[in-house]
Amino acid sequence: MGLFRIEFKSSIEHDLKRVDRQLIPKILSFIEKLASDPFPHGYKKLKDSDSLYRLRFGSYRIIYKVDLDFKIIYLYHIRHRKDVYRKQ
Repeated sequence: MGLFRIEFKSSIEHDLKRVDRQLIPKILSFIEKLASDPFPHGYKKLKDSDSLYRLRFGSYRIIYKVDLDFKIIYLYHIRHRKDVYRKQ
């Protein structure tokens, strides 16, 4: 499938401020692995969207979109599971 480029949306910076500091390096390492496999074991497609996916990382959820044509992964949110699906 090749390597994908990962782009962080501006919301990620805000989300990472709310994540436990000890987990941030682990989460970023986990995200880097998406570049080689954008659909790893455990990914799920979100019901109300045709192009958004989520991954679990402990109590946190990573919401992202995959553009197969341009080989880009757009990261939208990294939030605690109790907050990630709330409409804002």
